[in-house]
Amino acid sequence: MKASSGSLSERTVERLREGVTRVDDRPPLVVRSPFTDERVGAVPACQPADVAAAAERARAAQEAWAARPIEERAGVLQRFADRAIEAREELLDVVQLEAGKARLDAHVELLDVVLTADYYARRGPTHLDAARRAGGIPLLTTAVERHDPVGLVGLIEPWNYPLTLAISDMLPALLAGNGAILKPAEATPFCALRAVELLTEAGVPADLVQVVTGEGPTLGEPLVSNVDHVTFTGSTETGRTVAALAGEHLVDASMELGGKNAAVVLGDADISQAVRGLVHGCFANAGQLCISFERIYVEEGLYDDFISEFVDATEALTLGASLDFEADVGSLIGKHQLDTVEDHVADACERGATVETGGRRREDVGPLFYAPTVLTDLPEDATAACEETFGPVVSVTPVADADEAVVRTNDTPYGLHASVWTDDTDRGEALARRIETGSVSVNDAFLGMWAATDAPMGGVGDSGIGRRHGGDGIRKYTETQTVATQRVHPLAPVDGVPNRVAAVATTYGIRALRRLRRFSPLERE
Repeated sequence: MKASSGSLSERTVERLREGVTRVDDRPPLVVRSPFTDERVGAVPACQPADVAAAAERARAAQEAWAARPIEERAGVLQRFADRAIEAREELLDVVQLEAGKARLDAHVELLDVVLTADYYARRGPTHLDAARRAGGIPLLTTAVERHDPVGLVGLIEPWNYPLTLAISDMLPALLAGNGAILKPAEATPFCALRAVELLTEAGVPADLVQVVTGEGPTLGEPLVSNVDHVTFTGSTETGRTVAALAGEHLVDASMELGGKNAAVVLGDADISQAVRGLVHGCFANAGQLCISFERIYVEEGLYDDFISEFVDATEALTLGASLDFEADVGSLIGKHQLDTVEDHVADACERGATVETGGRRREDVGPLFYAPTVLTDLPEDATAACEETFGPVVSVTPVADADEAVVRTNDTPYGLHASVWTDDTDRGEALARRIETGSVSVNDAFLGMWAATDAPMGGVGDSGIGRRHGGDGIRKYTETQTVATQRVHPLAPVDGVPNRVAAVATTYGIRALRRLRRFSPLERE
């Protein structure tokens, strides 16, 4: 598989196409490589009938899968992790060809899949253990909380991380005993199809995981209406549409949406460490990352030195379209994304912003490359100041102090991720608690947070609902059932006892119970 060809072999394309569920012949949906605009291959443009067939097949396989011991399901996830590592080079090639990213970014994606599979294989079962809860009356009542699979999970996943977002969200759903229907992004279906092949090789039963490929407006409503939980990663605008469909069909949903993430560099921060971390945090995957940074606020005393080093480090980044580890930054995904980046930068310049570096296409590298761009003096009403660019563009702004930095960081409807840089980690953690986002990294961009698979990750406000990772990331794919048992007699009116007398007696009983619960653990029995 060579970079110059920009395509998969015909045999590989045909094999992967067979993994798409469809009940009839469908027109082709052509996939092109952002590196060269050459054809990678084509998949079927599925229709609503295909989604219905996928749901029927997955539901038929799900019951037997859920009946298997969870330890067996966990073993499948471990074998999948092993196979993903064994198929590393092939997976990296496919990710690069479809998504146009630098190979190191593709490698990080692969590692995330492996770590997530390993985490849920090891720790996932404990998150679903039955748990004793306090009964209504100590000693007389027991209550047990259990988690059962919802049944069928639908996943609508984006193009920017086509391997990890397609599969990592699915793994806890499978471990919990569910079936799945995956709709990958139109631009990147082959990553998902190859990963599903690896799942099958690892022991996931035939038909349990279904893949439908095609346009979101065509497949969105049929998918939501046929599943019991929908997971969506993408733009806030599309997320609102998916959420409305989920509400209409009374389907639970979890979503990671857009962001306008900010980093705060305090006056006592190590400049070289902050620059190194934030250059990666801003330009990884060419800025096409929900948790990357588009705003940096630097305390005034450090600003001049920081901006000088940050611009130098940005200019040192290399762009490239080869299937090797030489390039630091890859391509944008498509013309629509390139147009957005250019419009945001042009608007910023018209409003008085300064381009410190970048600010232009790099057609000498490829048709969709854009130079990593640093803006200063960006007005607050500029599009790039308030809307998500989702490209290699960041603004750097001086602030008087940490208080101003927090105010400006929180001045957005989004609330996905943030970063704080300081020599005093206690101060950094305290400042993080004042930032209104689902996650904050202290003295790191985002990789440490993302790799903390035991901790929940997600957004607030316009950045989404629900969480991935940790216990939250698997329990969302379950229905909770409580079994309460009375050991002596039912809690019901006693024959022959007047209601007034019963009311007085229960009032005194509640008073006594409250005292007991303050001083004794017996209510847990």
